[in-house]
Amino acid sequence: MESTKHKRPKHKGSPKLFENPILEKLSHTHIAYPLIIFASIATILFYYGIEQKGFETPTMILLFIAGMFFFTFVEYLMHRYLYHLPATSDRRKKISYTMHGVHHDYPKDKSRLAMPPVLGLVIATILFVIYRAILGDYVFGFLAGFLIGYAGYLGVHYSVHIFKVPNNFLKVLWHHHSIHHYREPDRAFGVSSPLWDHIFRTMPRKTPNGKRTAVGKHIDD
Repeated sequence: MESTKHKRPKHKGSPKLFENPILEKLSHTHIAYPLIIFASIATILFYYGIEQKGFETPTMILLFIAGMFFFTFVEYLMHRYLYHLPATSDRRKKISYTMHGVHHDYPKDKSRLAMPPVLGLVIATILFVIYRAILGDYVFGFLAGFLIGYAGYLGVHYSVHIFKVPNNFLKVLWHHHSIHHYREPDRAFGVSSPLWDHIFRTMPRKTPNGKRTAVGKHIDD
């Protein structure tokens, strides 16, 4: 992907990604749809695990927490290694821009702050098959937590780009993600949590006098 470090993002407008009108329409998503869809699926999976598979509630809660935690790891890996895939060819550049580069160019485009639900459902189905093969019936609690982790990530990501920085403990997420967008695109890959940035040493570099970046403010190096 083309570096965004010295490129000023556009805070208005929504670019055209596809010539095909159907694909172009599908590339726009209202944030409420995936939140409702995946929270509902997670609830059904959790309920099914208890009512139909006979799991005790404490066991399902532990599986749920494990799934949420695992999602934060997957989120970090996807953002760092897939969304920021090196553009070594024109094809890779196009794929990378469509997946994520457009978001760096238009970070406040509300309709492109979430993966289209159709694609998300396809991926969730594939994950169910994979996790079921590995975990057996434990998949119902684990995947429920994973999907809630994804829904939480979407909520945080949308809020960071659309709403003002809150005056509470959550503001660290606003600052962390804004640094990734406006100063160091090769750092701060965690969105819902900076945990894995700490572990893999991709936390933002220290800046003079503790200067920080607020969302929507571009800082030149």
